Amino acid sequence: MLRRSFFLGLVVLMSSCAQDADDYELFTSDELDSEIAVLIDIASSGEGNGFFILPESDDYAAIPQDPLNPITPAKVALGKLLLHETAMGGRPKMEERVFQYACATCHPVASAFASGRRQGIGEGGIGFGLQGEGRFVDPEMPLDSLDVQPIKTPTLLNLAYQDVALWDGRFGGTGTNAGTESGWDLIPENYEGFQGIEVQAMQGQDEHRLLVDEAFVDAYGYRAMFDAAFGELPQDQRYTRKTAALAIAAFNRTLLSNQAPWQSYLKNDLQALTPQEKRGAIVFLNEGKCVQCHTGPALKDKAFHAFGFGEFDNSPDAIVKPDVNMELVQRGRGSFTGNPDDNYRFKTPTLYNLLDIGVYGHGATFSSIEDVVLYKNEGNPQNINVPRSALSDAFTTLNLSQDQIKDLTAFLTNALRDPNLERYVPDAVNSGFCFPANDPTAREDLGCD
Repeated sequence: MLRRSFFLGLVVLMSSCAQDADDYELFTSDELDSEIAVLIDIASSGEGNGFFILPESDDYAAIPQDPLNPITPAKVALGKLLLHETAMGGRPKMEERVFQYACATCHPVASAFASGRRQGIGEGGIGFGLQGEGRFVDPEMPLDSLDVQPIKTPTLLNLAYQDVALWDGRFGGTGTNAGTESGWDLIPENYEGFQGIEVQAMQGQDEHRLLVDEAFVDAYGYRAMFDAAFGELPQDQRYTRKTAALAIAAFNRTLLSNQAPWQSYLKNDLQALTPQEKRGAIVFLNEGKCVQCHTGPALKDKAFHAFGFGEFDNSPDAIVKPDVNMELVQRGRGSFTGNPDDNYRFKTPTLYNLLDIGVYGHGATFSSIEDVVLYKNEGNPQNINVPRSALSDAFTTLNLSQDQIKDLTAFLTNALRDPNLERYVPDAVNSGFCFPANDPTAREDLGCD
């Protein structure tokens, strides 16, 4: 009864301070703060600011983790290097491209651990530019040997707040994927009970032609770090694809946008947001309905939604290889589960550091944050192949005013941007190679030569 009274009180308070959208510009900063506090309580079911706060990256006990892969300082230290280590690029299809790429080639810090362009390019890419936008397909690379995916590379930020990985969520053998065992034939790690981040780090080494073995460990001075991280394992199990993946996954779980202004605001630094960003937070939590899907510390639920975003179009910056079935790709979650109700649904992404990521939607069909806000406001699907009946109930016309659109865009652009992601990047990797890419053009772009 007390809980019901609490929420009734919040609703009454909301009704009393809710204004016409344009009136928010007349609010004082204190009034905006009060409005945000009410909306946070509603969105968090009374839990308050803590519901949205990300932990510190070294507070391992507070970070969601796989019980089969507890986070330890030794794993994190090793994973930080391995993610960026271009010497892991040891299984190229073309021998002359050996040691030219790493996990971070498609997940560089400069673009918030996303690819920096519509399509990430592993082996067969050349160059880097400033944020990964200057990486292009080498015209001498045979198309069938090119390492590209038919969907946008998602960011590694805030991965800890999900138990499955990939846009369709096929990686991960627990929780969300319970009951999907019929789709696990090519994912043996799911049967081992690992969560998605760990499975992705294992499967990714095979898919992207990376190699970690005892010869790699000794050649580049990683033995002591593997011993520190996995000393409980027999030596014949210690220097492997699996342990490398567990170290990378442990590190990836610590990649948190916990220095964004919104995080400071939630910790009671009320000056961390500008008045416009505060108005945008109100739209986010209220009229914009963003918080329905973008909730919790990482601003993402564990669900899959159909918002009708477009797909790759086989243009130079979004290549579709001949052996790719784009009909399956656009079915999203349904292509994995086989359930027609899951068709066209994709995993909710985090909204942190969107400015650095630069392209949006699983098909990277938007290049500005405001354009995505306008798209959501209008509620008209971009992909004409998605039936209206398959679209999420949350994808409706919002009727936001122009001021609300600008305020929400400011909140998404600035308040959710952690400006200090370089703290997650090593000064150097053990091999001494250039990173996050090591082809001749990239070395020139990155100032390694």
